[in-house]
Amino acid sequence: MTSLDTALARFTPVEAAPITDAELRTRIASLQGRMQRAAISALWLDASSSLAYFTGLSLGLSERIHGALIPARGEITYVSPTFEVPKLRTLLRIPGAIAQWEEDEDPFALITGLAGGTLAVDPLTPFRFVTGLMAAGAQVVPAQPLIVAGRQIKSRAELALIQTAMDASLEVHKAVHAGLRPGISTTEVSAFVNAAHRALGLDPLFVAVQFGEATAYPHGVPYPQTLSQGDMVLVDLGGTLQGYRSDITRTYVFGTPTARQSALWYLEQRAQAAAFAAARIGAPCADVDAAARNTLTDAGYGPGYAVPGLPHRTGHGLGLDIHEEPYIVAGNSTLLAPGMCFSIEPMLCVYGECGVRLEDIVWMSEDGPRWFTAPATRPDDPFAPAPG
Repeated sequence: MTSLDTALARFTPVEAAPITDAELRTRIASLQGRMQRAAISALWLDASSSLAYFTGLSLGLSERIHGALIPARGEITYVSPTFEVPKLRTLLRIPGAIAQWEEDEDPFALITGLAGGTLAVDPLTPFRFVTGLMAAGAQVVPAQPLIVAGRQIKSRAELALIQTAMDASLEVHKAVHAGLRPGISTTEVSAFVNAAHRALGLDPLFVAVQFGEATAYPHGVPYPQTLSQGDMVLVDLGGTLQGYRSDITRTYVFGTPTARQSALWYLEQRAQAAAFAAARIGAPCADVDAAARNTLTDAGYGPGYAVPGLPHRTGHGLGLDIHEEPYIVAGNSTLLAPGMCFSIEPMLCVYGECGVRLEDIVWMSEDGPRWFTAPATRPDDPFAPAPG
């Protein structure tokens, strides 16, 4: 039995309190308040994560429009193909009317009539649905600002779910680090990560495992690899717990780091720390990106998105989606506020050599940023206790 097998056998499902119906109702009431202030008559939630956020209802996206219409005042109306209604009734957590449409009827005219005025549309609504609404005469505007104002500020219950998911994923990372051996394949590690998340009670979300030169590419390479002594190792993984995501990346050396590997690793660590220090209540998201990027630029990398350097944004929001607002990127003037959650991952890419990405998620408290998971400490053992 390998150490990965041993680790898998000891994992047991984690537990966390679910989002209550009372919290869903509070979210809807807050959304309706924003709609009233913006003179929006109704808001369409398609089969998306925002539908789940406000109503607790998860639907699969298909060619048939299916979702919920939130009026500025009053109860929700769910819109559904008639043949889906019996199943829909069993899924509803927040009561509301159900408007049905048959296969030969126009659902867009139905929604437009129910909206009765300006209709804000979920940004994840397929374009073909939006054009159908417009053809039916709907006065369509983007719902993104109204939705994001709620979703990017996490409640205590959401923070607790994310914390539980992050703690579980960190244990998966530790097991991977302890279980590596010469000749192990990236596909073997990936299979373990998915199995470990399942054993911990999470749905596997994604996993990326890269060795050696392939660590230089932010989204990996399309072929398997095997591990050798001295390789840089990058493992990026996440799971889903009651809809909420985890996302952690660790990069380290399998064996004894060279002076060059150590230099790159500690520079990446400084860039991550600089971004954390810049994440202050009231600071724009762009300042966090600039702090990380300037650290790398001052060391001779970049400038901007040039490689060797940091070729992408420094971070992204996390919640019911793996990537959501706020985005930690140049030009984003969104001010950091208590309850926001986002990654800090200023990856240092050196094509042809290696890459280093240290990714952890922070949440903004009233007093500033807090890590969900302790950042990595050393290039040979990222889980060693912090010095001092």
